[in-house]
Amino acid sequence: MESNFVDYVKIYCRSGKGGRGSMHLRHVKYNPNGGPDGGDGGKGGSIILRGNHNYWTLLHLRYARHIFAEHGGNGGKDKCHGTDGKDVYIDVPPGTVVYNAETGKFVCDVAYDGQEVVLLKGGRGGLGNFQFRTATNQAPRFAQPGEPMQEMTVILELKLLADVGLVGFPNAGKSTLVSALSNARPKIANYPFTTMEPSLGIVGYRDNKSFVMADIPGIIEGASEGKGLGLRFLRHIERNSLLLFMVPGDTDDIKHEYEILLNELRQFNPEMLAKHRVLAVTKCDLLDDELMELLKESLPDDLPVVFISAVTGFGLEELKDVLWRELNAESNKLQAITAEDTLVHRDKNMSTFAIELEDEGELEDIEYLDDDEIEDVDEMEDFDDNE
Repeated sequence: MESNFVDYVKIYCRSGKGGRGSMHLRHVKYNPNGGPDGGDGGKGGSIILRGNHNYWTLLHLRYARHIFAEHGGNGGKDKCHGTDGKDVYIDVPPGTVVYNAETGKFVCDVAYDGQEVVLLKGGRGGLGNFQFRTATNQAPRFAQPGEPMQEMTVILELKLLADVGLVGFPNAGKSTLVSALSNARPKIANYPFTTMEPSLGIVGYRDNKSFVMADIPGIIEGASEGKGLGLRFLRHIERNSLLLFMVPGDTDDIKHEYEILLNELRQFNPEMLAKHRVLAVTKCDLLDDELMELLKESLPDDLPVVFISAVTGFGLEELKDVLWRELNAESNKLQAITAEDTLVHRDKNMSTFAIELEDEGELEDIEYLDDDEIEDVDEMEDFDDNE
């Protein structure tokens, strides 16, 4: 069964060109030399991105691979202004980032509901010859053409907005923890990469407070280079305020596995290391008190560590207390404000960008119009304007 979670689409967008101004001289009965009366051309439609919290994926754009705005109408006689092309609004979920598909350059970002960002501006309409009349040139026989359209092939990429992001190897207990702390019901099974798509859960806290937790597929060593599923889903924790690292308690070397995970984040985006971090040692129902005390001596001492068991509920209340304290720490709030722009404005690494495009199977399933076919569409639109 095909998943409904789509966080990556490629679209060819084109704004409308401006209509040309009219070059017309007024000739009517009793006024054969009426002078210039050519009207201005209308402006072309723009392509505008609009944040909409009613969407949580890019599924509705999966097969909308060509988005064209209307061209502006041409000016007419009697100072008639050409019709303005209609703007095209593309509704996207908050957290959508746009990149140029050819260069990997950051284009724009839609961060909140109701935000509007002009992706491609429509061309201005040309002035008619009426606008060029002067005392010395009372019958100008020229008019302006409309401004050309703008076009771009873009990648729309969704980065989930959540408070806490889970980071861990496959089968570290991430999905089990989300299901234990929230009403979310991610798939849980005893094999690697059970989670194939990110999921969000709202964790209830004291006094009717809550925070959002994001579960992503497990990370393996080399994920930042394209191994496993990490490269595709690591971006979903770029915007999380806090990172919760999860390592099973039966691991031979907990500190070493934590450092591997930390290194993968460093390779993917070094700025993610500035986020607050918490380490959860999971599956502690397999450990006794004496063994947990011995493990504490070998664990990292630069971040809070909590021993938990999502199956029995051991340590979950303590974990929520630690997460809430770290989320509301003044240093974490300040870091979120200062890092807000730097994270989303980072251009794509072209070496990994090509891998991401190859991994997106749906991008290969859809046939895009080639240049000749797009020109045919333009000719048909020009024919309609003339009619």
